[in-house]
Amino acid sequence: MSTTRWCLMIGLVLGIVLAFGGWWALVSAVVLAFIGLLIGRVAEGKLDVAAVFGKATSR
Repeated sequence: MSTTRWCLMIGLVLGIVLAFGGWWALVSAVVLAFIGLLIGRVAEGKLDVAAVFGKATSR
């Protein structure tokens, strides 16, 4: 599935959430989606948590 279709589906789902749940439901859906994205990136190994939260060693 192309990126355009994924973005279209995400936009439609968020539009439905906004229409039926209101503004705060939309905000919470976006926040939870972002958390899910981060967890998925860590699980796939595409995001190194130690590099993000580790100490700077290049001093």
